[in-house]
Amino acid sequence: MEFTARQTVIVAVLVLFLGRLLTKRIGVLKEYNIPEPVSGGIIVSLLLTLLYLLFDYSISFSLGQRDALLIIFFTTIGLNSKFSTLLEGGKTLVLLLVLAIIYLFLQNLTGIGVTLVTELPTVVGLLGGSVSLSGGHGTAIAWSPIFKEQYGIENAIEIGIACATFGLVLGGLIGGPIAKYLINKNNLSSSIPDPITVGIADEAKQKIDVDSVLTLLLVLSFAIGLGLYLHELLAYLGVKLPLFVPCLFGGILLTNSIPLLFKKVSWPSNTPTLALVSDLSLSLFLSMSLMSLQLWTLVDLAAPILLLLLAQLVLTVLFTVFVVFKLLGSDYDAAVISSGYAGLALGATPTAIANMTAVTKKFGASPKAFIVIPLIGAFFIDIANAVIIQSMLGWLT
Repeated sequence: MEFTARQTVIVAVLVLFLGRLLTKRIGVLKEYNIPEPVSGGIIVSLLLTLLYLLFDYSISFSLGQRDALLIIFFTTIGLNSKFSTLLEGGKTLVLLLVLAIIYLFLQNLTGIGVTLVTELPTVVGLLGGSVSLSGGHGTAIAWSPIFKEQYGIENAIEIGIACATFGLVLGGLIGGPIAKYLINKNNLSSSIPDPITVGIADEAKQKIDVDSVLTLLLVLSFAIGLGLYLHELLAYLGVKLPLFVPCLFGGILLTNSIPLLFKKVSWPSNTPTLALVSDLSLSLFLSMSLMSLQLWTLVDLAAPILLLLLAQLVLTVLFTVFVVFKLLGSDYDAAVISSGYAGLALGATPTAIANMTAVTKKFGASPKAFIVIPLIGAFFIDIANAVIIQSMLGWLT
């Protein structure tokens, strides 16, 4: 059975309500800042898996609107991004990029190490490393044919998707606990308690009117349009990037030019309306992503995949807490970035953003984190990862 676009949206909203209910009823979810779409989405995907295993009945969803939500979300992030904040995050951005590149090597070496104690071919260690984890589903799908055709890994795509899927879930589960541990242990707090960058801390106290919504709709449309033109230009120049990246830059360009040129123009940056749209688009995107996971396709690979993921999970936690947090300054921003980086290293950029959103809703804003992590995850890591994967494949053969 395949749900239509309308039905998929209905289920996604219900998943969010389920996640919210679980957070209210299960203290550990609230205590450790587990994002509501993650908890609700995991439950639904598990129920759908049970339905398939018991009755051989599968449900799929129409996910075209999910990609649009991702574009809207990152455009809102761009609209909140002042160049002054970018300059403040410049040193952090460079340092985290260096650490992330080092971690790509460590992630692959860990995957290779696990294959040495199992019957998996050595090159599968890369599939269970930066290909599927730091790279995510897109990178895993893109590289799988190479592993199959050149290295004889017939089930390369299943292995890649399995690791990317469980990595996405684990990345969404550990980010909040890591941030809570670091913040409480070091007695940290935000220096910018209001306004927050993404999400709304207390919806009841916010004022959102028709004019603010219409203004945001107009600005979002222009920013996304600019992003589309940038995407076409980059494609013409031979630079291939996910569409949401130029849309992010479109938002950044507009928010750092229009308010300066037209000082009387009402601009939506740092408004509750923008925060609401950011939160809504991200939550629905994650709900659709997690509820649509077909976990039953991973059963045959369970044992080696679980061992591989356990090793990667331990490595991520240790590297994030003892390397990333320490070298980024051991302050509040470093703690929020650490929660995002954990989600990025195991899952994907939206997972990282969801982690940081849950943390900042509870502890306060961190504008620097919401600039550094998306730029690392959406642009720099993909380029570095491609080079490293190709290089390490050459070393192994």
